[in-house]
Amino acid sequence: MSLWRATVLTLFPEMFPGPLGISLAGKALGPVWSLDAQDIRAHATDRHRTVDDTPAGGGPGMVMKADIIARALDAVPDDGRPRLVMTPRGTPLRQSRVIELAAGSGVVVLCGRFEGIDQRVIEARGLEEVSIGDYVLSGGEIAALTLLDACVRLLPGVMGKPDSAAEESFSGGLLEYPQYTRPAEFEGRPIPAVLTSGDHKKIAEWRQNEAERLTRERRPDLWAGRPAPTKMPPKT
Repeated sequence: MSLWRATVLTLFPEMFPGPLGISLAGKALGPVWSLDAQDIRAHATDRHRTVDDTPAGGGPGMVMKADIIARALDAVPDDGRPRLVMTPRGTPLRQSRVIELAAGSGVVVLCGRFEGIDQRVIEARGLEEVSIGDYVLSGGEIAALTLLDACVRLLPGVMGKPDSAAEESFSGGLLEYPQYTRPAEFEGRPIPAVLTSGDHKKIAEWRQNEAERLTRERRPDLWAGRPAPTKMPPKT
């Protein structure tokens, strides 16, 4: 099996692998997937290693230069991996897209800083703009770590049981049902009796009902977007 390859372009390569170097992702780093964090400043041409300049049209902050970013991207072999840039204005990252990325050969991820990246290089290199949420971070590195973690945990051999991901939140368009374990009672709160009944059919029904309830209450957007249940034709 070939390695799932992640290349990250960043001003702070020392931030990687970070949390991805421990736990299940860390154990799989090498045998299952690889990570190459490349310093964007290596592609600057002046003695100060300048990567940014003032925004056209005025305004606060600085903007990462198109020519520097282009050289950094072009130094990565074009081997068909999706090329992503982490930005709050990107398409929200969904589990469906994570599954697609994990099923491929890997990703190239560009991490922005300052006020952003010159739009011309995003368009010229056909980058996919991705957001992990409606908030602003100091840079794209934490967002990149989030995306990579979501992908790596789905790679074959990373999680203990292949079906571990099948019943998680967003699988089937629902949030995950509540989980419980021993002790049987905690501060006067018992485990729901159905979960200790041994009746697997009733347990499955309870979990489905709880997943639907939580999704309706907490994520009405997900609930509204669920496909309508298939209706069986009437018996004749």
